[in-house]
Amino acid sequence: MDSRVRDAFLRVPREEFVHAHLRRDAYYDTPLPIGYGQTISAPSMIAIMLEEAGLSPGERVLEIGTGSGYGAALLACLVGAENVVTIERLADLAEWGRSNLARTGFGAVAVEVGDGSLGHPSRAPYDCIMATAGAPSIPPAWKEQIAARGRIVAPIGRSPREQVLVIATRRPDGTFDLQEGTPCAFVPLVGAQAWSSD
Repeated sequence: MDSRVRDAFLRVPREEFVHAHLRRDAYYDTPLPIGYGQTISAPSMIAIMLEEAGLSPGERVLEIGTGSGYGAALLACLVGAENVVTIERLADLAEWGRSNLARTGFGAVAVEVGDGSLGHPSRAPYDCIMATAGAPSIPPAWKEQIAARGRIVAPIGRSPREQVLVIATRRPDGTFDLQEGTPCAFVPLVGAQAWSSD
């Protein structure tokens, strides 16, 4: 594991981002439920995504799917909390994530409520967009909001529950270099440019 990614995991207490009755399970390498049909991803999957993103201090990151705030805290360790925007469609979950981040010293992360499939254009362009929910394809909005040589790291698949991790890097001419990585299974990304809520 990349040393900076390892250091981020050592710095962020995962037990502070799960419900009290699951604290004893916080360091198992498995997804855990966080309510509203959502999960906190397995540490090994998050580590793979962070390594694929290749983040550097000062880069601007948009995380799609705040959840409990754990992923945003790890991102903050890598690029600086002031450079992280995380968006969550469920307002109650966003508020819980915001409180977890503030309590653990990552209150400078910007937590927004909205449709993650549409990105967050007011803070664009981003050097990296990282999604913690699976989409049927890369939403056009993300491609529009990524900087030159920026990376999109997202689970993409034709099934709402089965995806492959895709790393899309924007070339200087605006086209994308697509690479497929690890097979994965994330909760579906619901939104105007993703899966329907029906």
